[in-house]
Amino acid sequence: MTKLSGELVLMRIFIGESDRHGHIPLYEALVQFFREEGFAGATVLRGVAGFGAHSVYHTDKLLRLSQDLPIVVEVVESREKIDAVMPRIDEMMRGGMITLEKATVIRYSQPDKK
Repeated sequence: MTKLSGELVLMRIFIGESDRHGHIPLYEALVQFFREEGFAGATVLRGVAGFGAHSVYHTDKLLRLSQDLPIVVEVVESREKIDAVMPRIDEMMRGGMITLEKATVIRYSQPDKK
């Protein structure tokens, strides 16, 4: 097992489940974009409840099914790489919020099998 560590940047992109980029959900477009750009990984988290700039409450409760649950896309990468892709991300976003914070990373990965 290989252990990698260092100080990187955690980027969180807060959007809604119904947000789209072209004909696909925005979260799928973002994950595909990060993969194409060679990011180490991306994770999409689906919230059970939340509200955004317009204070509309979205929940997954049975009585009030929402079509726009909160979605968070997380990536950890170097500041330089994140800065390089921000103009493209800006083009994809129609609303939402992005946060950036320093993160100390300890990454474990299996060595390549031959």
